[in-house]
Amino acid sequence: MPVILVTSRPGEIRGLAIDRYGAVDSAIERPGGPLGVEDRIVGRIAARVPAMAGAFVALPGNSGDGFLPDTAGARGLSEGTHLALRVTRGSQGGKGPRLAALPDDVQGPVRLLARGPGVVERLGRLHPEAAIYVDRPAVAGGLPTALRARVTVGLGDDGPEAMAIWSALADNVVDLPGGARMTITPTPALVAIDIDAGSATAERRAKKTAQLALNRALAPAIARQIRLRHLAGAILIDPAGVGQHSRPQLAAAFASALAEDPLHPQFFGFTGLGLAEIQRPRVYPPVHESLSGPHAEGLEALATLSAAWEAQPGSAHSIFATPQIVGAIEADTAALEQFRYRTGRQPSLHAEKPDDRRNFQWRLFTDL
Repeated sequence: MPVILVTSRPGEIRGLAIDRYGAVDSAIERPGGPLGVEDRIVGRIAARVPAMAGAFVALPGNSGDGFLPDTAGARGLSEGTHLALRVTRGSQGGKGPRLAALPDDVQGPVRLLARGPGVVERLGRLHPEAAIYVDRPAVAGGLPTALRARVTVGLGDDGPEAMAIWSALADNVVDLPGGARMTITPTPALVAIDIDAGSATAERRAKKTAQLALNRALAPAIARQIRLRHLAGAILIDPAGVGQHSRPQLAAAFASALAEDPLHPQFFGFTGLGLAEIQRPRVYPPVHESLSGPHAEGLEALATLSAAWEAQPGSAHSIFATPQIVGAIEADTAALEQFRYRTGRQPSLHAEKPDDRRNFQWRLFTDL
C-alpha cells in the first residue's frame, strides 16, 4: 500500500505518493502562483479568436491570459463579457490555462472564486487507502475533515527520501533498474525519451532476445516516470538497442505499462523510425517546468533563507538574487506571509545582476 509524503515551505506544498517500487505520483501546490487545475474564477473575454475556435480570457493573478474553446463555452460571447470559469488544464509550455465555462451567473471584476483540490486532496483521491504524513501541524490543520483521520504529523526517516526524490525530479536523466538510463528531452512540439541500456545488457543471451527482454522489463519504470513527472502531449520513446523491425514486439509491454495511468494515455504503436508513439492528456504542468523559472527559483531561495533563520534565530543571512527572482518573490504575497509566520521576520532580499563569469541565479549570504 502506498504512503503519501507531504512537505511544505513558504509559498509551496509538495506531495509524493510512494509504493514499494518508489514514487508514482507527485503534486505541487503554490497559492501565490499561477491558477491551478479545478480553480474556479471570474474571467473576462479579452479577445475572440475565430481562427482558434475560441477566445482569450483575462484572468486574476499572474497566470496571463487563459483560453476558452468555443466547445467549452466561448461561442457567442462578446469581448468584455464576464463569466464564471473552471481551470481544466494548468499553465504549461508557455501557454496560459485552458478553461471551461460554468453556469453560475456572475458579474465583474476578474477574481478568484475558489481554489481547486490541493496536493493532499489530489493524491488522497488517487490513493484512497494510503496513509498521509505531513511535515507540519499547520498543513494538517488546513485539510478537509474527511482526510484528517488518515494524517500523521511528522515524516521521520522518510523526510530525506522525499527530498532526494524531488532532487531527482529536477534532473531529466533518470536511472532505471539494472543500470539502464532514461534521458528526457522536452521540446515545444513533443517530449523525446531515449533509453540507454548501459550495463543492463551484460548477459549471455543472444543480443536480440536480451534487448527485447530488457525493454519489456523497463516499460513499467518508463511509464511510471511519465506519470510521476506529468509528461504529456506527444511522447516519442527510442527503446534501447532493439532493431527497428523488432520493435513492434514491445507493443504489448508498453500498452500494459501505460494502462495503470489514471489519465489513460493512448499508445499508437511504433513510427516508421521505430519510435514508440504515445499521446497523454495535458492536465497538470510537467514537473520540469514547475521546478524551473524565476518563481520556482525564488521559492527555493526563500525556503533556504527560512531554514537558515529557523535554525539560527537572529542570524544575518540574506538572499542575493537576480532582479527577476527577487521580483517573483516580492509578487508572491502568500509566500511572504508564510515566511513571516515561520520566522517572525521579513525576508532580507537583494537584487544582483547576473555575473557572466558564473551561472548566477541566487545565493545565501551571511554577514558575519
